[in-house]
Amino acid sequence: MIISASRRTDLPAYYSQWLLNRLKAGYVVTRNPMNRSQVSRVSLSPETVDCIIFWTKDPMPMMDKLPEIDSMGYPYYFQFTLTPYGRDIERNLREKGEILRTFQQLSGLLGKEQIVWRYDPIILNDSLTIPYHLQRFEQLCCALSGYTDLCIISFVDLYSKLSRAIKSNVIREISTGEMFEIAEEFSQIAQRYGMELRSCSEKQDLSQFHILPAACIDKAKVEEVCGHPIAWKKDRNQRPGCGCIKSVDIGVYNTCRNGCIYCYANHSDASIVKNCKMHDSKSDILIGTISTEESQKEL
Repeated sequence: MIISASRRTDLPAYYSQWLLNRLKAGYVVTRNPMNRSQVSRVSLSPETVDCIIFWTKDPMPMMDKLPEIDSMGYPYYFQFTLTPYGRDIERNLREKGEILRTFQQLSGLLGKEQIVWRYDPIILNDSLTIPYHLQRFEQLCCALSGYTDLCIISFVDLYSKLSRAIKSNVIREISTGEMFEIAEEFSQIAQRYGMELRSCSEKQDLSQFHILPAACIDKAKVEEVCGHPIAWKKDRNQRPGCGCIKSVDIGVYNTCRNGCIYCYANHSDASIVKNCKMHDSKSDILIGTISTEESQKEL
């Protein structure tokens, strides 16, 4: 089994103590976000878990817990998003220079093979121009050269919940021509710094720029990290174009406090505040409680 921790929220940044407690307990309880009455008890025993994928924009709060996770024998790797955006876009993150140093420290601790850098989503507006991205992407490539071998990019998707940001011109649609221009330049920059560049769930074919589609939960990467072949299936629950293999996500929507204006996983700030008040790091489930009357499906 592969554990995704998590596409729905930043567990390393905000819930690492809960996560460590669940690994110690050997199981976690989750609710189906599309059917709250469907409750599952997911085994987290090292014998069951092939690999854990940690998704984060800032793993610093989790760094001191990694030696204990290592001692329990869990294979894992990080999907680490690091963009050049300020607090007008990613409202609650630390200063990016500090997060960059955390990336370097994490790579030094684990090795570059266990960290995938995500430069996504790419956003264009009056100040976030193509020249801006080219300059900042090269700066980050230079700083991260030797600390990771792989960078995944994507262009912002205009979800309906981004209507406010679109109306205020913080986010705008990106044309195919602009995508191709960025892809071509990014590819050349990445090659100069010894990095492979891939794309995440993009409709446009970028292979002419030597950018192949990514699988963020990737069979080859998982087998590299865990050291043995795995049984796998394609994840049918992801958006079209996603190349990921099947995993079990243990996060909860409307719980991430990063404050990114492009986020698809949060409905509103009010829902985040409400849910965070129901978090208990000692609970079986990330948010809320499970009543004794609720049946649990074993996974």
